[in-house]
Amino acid sequence: MKIICVGRNYAEHIQELNNEQPDAPVIFMKPDTALLRPGETFYYPEFSEDVHHEVEVVVKISKMGKFIEEKFAHKYYDEIGVGIDFTARDVQSKLKAKGLPWELAKAFNGSAPVSDFVSKSDYADLQDLNFKLEVNGETRQQGNTSMMLYRIDYLISFVSQYFTLKTGDLIFTGTPKGVAAVKPGDRLVASIEGKTMLELDVK
Repeated sequence: MKIICVGRNYAEHIQELNNEQPDAPVIFMKPDTALLRPGETFYYPEFSEDVHHEVEVVVKISKMGKFIEEKFAHKYYDEIGVGIDFTARDVQSKLKAKGLPWELAKAFNGSAPVSDFVSKSDYADLQDLNFKLEVNGETRQQGNTSMMLYRIDYLISFVSQYFTLKTGDLIFTGTPKGVAAVKPGDRLVASIEGKTMLELDVK
């Protein structure tokens, strides 16, 4: 099982981090050891003092495919959920300054909490989904999938040109603005269209 993540897919998030807008999807990956199942706790890593939350809609691949045309991409996933791409921002900043890969900041143990998945047929339009993250009852991030620079089906097609997608692979589709630090004792609640999908404690 692969966890494939898309960076810089919402313009206002790009702006808040003073990054350049990409001319193609920015892709990175997390190992399966990054996955946190519903009900599990996120333990703050010792190597960082600035871990940020990034809430994202997550797509679960339902069958194997490669070199998928965008017009057929919808046939390769049946379910969606919500996840958090935890990022050690201080570590990432040091790596970026040296032109090095991001994995130490993005792919560490427990850095990919994911909700249970629901049928995509529950929603009229996957490219018009409201999703939100609350921290200790305060809204930190809220976005709509219509704001994506690269739409879900395009992302599946793009990724499949490089990696064979397999059943159970997860694609994190990018985060909206509002990323911020978490700390031990925080409680995170992520929702799609007002329905709570993921509740998570930081320790």
